[in-house]
Formats: sequence, structure tokens, C-alpha cells
Amino acid sequence: MTYSEENYLKVIYHLSLNHSKGVNTNSIANVMESKPSSVTDMVQKLAEKELVIYKKYQGVSLTEKGKFTALMIVRKHRMWEVFLVETLDFSWDEVHDVAEQLEHIKSEKLINKLEEFLGFPTEDPHGDPIPDRNGKIAKIDKKLLSEINAGKKVICVGVKDSSPPFLQYLDKQQIALGSTIEVVSKEDFDLSLTLRVDDKDVTVSNKIASNLFVKTL
Repeated sequence: MTYSEENYLKVIYHLSLNHSKGVNTNSIANVMESKPSSVTDMVQKLAEKELVIYKKYQGVSLTEKGKFTALMIVRKHRMWEVFLVETLDFSWDEVHDVAEQLEHIKSEKLINKLEEFLGFPTEDPHGDPIPDRNGKIAKIDKKLLSEINAGKKVICVGVKDSSPPFLQYLDKQQIALGSTIEVVSKEDFDLSLTLRVDDKDVTVSNKIASNLFVKTL
């Protein structure tokens, strides 16, 4: 498979998590920053390789073969992110672009050895689950911080937005995976939250809270 084909498969997989009846080609075009006609051409190529099922006006869905292939790409990407953070001291806002390049390395033996070297991690630095070598992926019980009521204590377990500006903002507020957060109050007007993070009070917008995954204590 070409790098481009792998990228398309990964995008279709991520979009399919919220589109059970098929992914719209326009949605794929938006993520890939490509023309709809180019997406249609690529989807037809993937269909010829029995990786997707494409029906005009009904969207794109992954075959079992396509889903497994996509999960192996996701596995490599997230494993490399762990390696970059834990071994090479990259910060969590730096790793995505580098992992985008490393995920296309073909050697299955390398990734399995990397997994063993890292101690068989189950989550990447952003809290996303890492598929195992059989394509199984654990479901993490989590909610958005914006859904938590005042007076509750939670643990930060992941981010919905993994863009560098958002992660850098969290670093400034000293919010990281594993941080214990108490929701002190919630404003009725704009749904902003006052949080207590490690004995320090922080006010965050609803937009910030809507991009933080937490688990209740």
C-alpha cells in the first residue's frame, strides 16, 4: 500500500467511529484537504483492494480487512508516540507529526519489538487506546469534563483535541494525564468551569472542558 492509501484508510476509520452507516466522501475530503473527485478515485482504488465498500450516495465503510489494516496503522502511530515521549523526551504536543511519518514503516516485527521494549503500553501520551497485535482495542470509560457537575472529582484520562496549541495550553495550566481535578463551580451563563488542580484554582472555558476526557473517582 502507498502512504496515501494508508492515510485514507486511517481517516475513514476515525470518521467511521461516529458514522455507523457509512462515511460521507465530503467528510473525508475535508479531513484530507482534497477534492471530492480525488477522494472518489482513491476510495474506488481501496474498494478494488477489498479494503472498503463504496456505494454512491451511501458513503464508505471499511471491510474487516480494511478495518484491521487501519487499526495496525493506528497501532504503529500510537506506539511511536509513546516511544517519542518516554524514551526521547518529546513533549506530548510534538509527537503527532513525527509519528505520522513513522507509522508508515512496514516491519511488523519492529513494532512488536517496540511494544515489548516499552512494556506493552495500552494508551498513547494523549490517552487514546493502542490496538494490540490482533487488532483488539480497549474501550476506555470516560466523559468530557464539560459533562461533570460541580463538586465532583475526576482524573484526566485523555484529550479530544490533540493539536499543539491546546496541549501547550494544558501544560501552562499544569493539567496532564493522571491529574486529579475537582470541579469547584460551573457558571450558568457560559458554562465555564472553576477547577482545582493540585491545590491550584484554574478557570477554563466550556470549549476547553469539551476537549478534555476524564474519569470520575
